[in-house]
Amino acid sequence: MKKYLKYFLVWLLIILSDQGCKLWVYSHMSLGLDHHIKIFGDLFKFTYVLNYGMAFGWQFSFKYGKLLITLIRLFASFYIAIHIFRLLAHAAPPIWIWGWILLLAGAIGNCIDSVFYGIYLNNAPDIAPMKWFHGQVIDMLHIDFWSGILPDWIPIWGGQAVCVLPIFNIADMSIFFGLGLLFYACKRLLPSQKKEQTKDFIL
Repeated sequence: MKKYLKYFLVWLLIILSDQGCKLWVYSHMSLGLDHHIKIFGDLFKFTYVLNYGMAFGWQFSFKYGKLLITLIRLFASFYIAIHIFRLLAHAAPPIWIWGWILLLAGAIGNCIDSVFYGIYLNNAPDIAPMKWFHGQVIDMLHIDFWSGILPDWIPIWGGQAVCVLPIFNIADMSIFFGLGLLFYACKRLLPSQKKEQTKDFIL
């Protein structure tokens, strides 16, 4: 079991870092795009915003859409956890395991917001039919190449505040790097596996 401890510790560290950062922002910063803590000038800063939907603010436009998003997150986390146990049981290459570990940590990090923050931080929006499972995800990591108000003449998005890159959190970063590792593993490992299978077939 000791050889698996490193995976558990990294998984736990990501979740604790994500939740710690979110709770610090919640208790120390004002909500909204007008309030920042600059880290590297205007390029990288902390900006406290809430995301009621999924990545990039995408939502289902019906009453229980947020509940569906939360259930999808919970199901995805459960599925990934089972998949990781299978990978460990079959001694899969570490790069595969690390990719799924990062995905699971990120998924659980945002699941905690969705399930509990509506109750414990009271951040469920007024339109939510209930507070459980309707919490808003806290985002704060802001890479600001450009942000501002779009002109009113632009269809659909006119008059809205936007930034070139979305504001995200540690859980989102974990998911991003997890997917990157898995794509890299696919390009690196699958071709060699196919060659080995072809060689065995010829022999």
